[in-house]
Amino acid sequence: MSRQSITLANQNDEWLKEQVAKEEFTSKSEVVNYLIKQARDREDYHEFVQAKIDRGLKSGFSTKTKEELLTEIKNRLNV
Repeated sequence: MSRQSITLANQNDEWLKEQVAKEEFTSKSEVVNYLIKQARDREDYHEFVQAKIDRGLKSGFSTKTKEELLTEIKNRLNV
């Protein structure tokens, strides 16, 4: 693991200490790593959702009725 030195605002340092004191985490480093992992997961999810939105926008508008779309979906799902 890479070792880093960071400067924290007092309130952030106190919050980290509280997390360790509550035994949610074993160290401040563990808290920071957990928060970074959450941020990375959110970023990955955002990119996934944005790709789906972009794909939908590129596909254009449908001229099918709600009933036609429902039938098509049911057929795809073999319902």
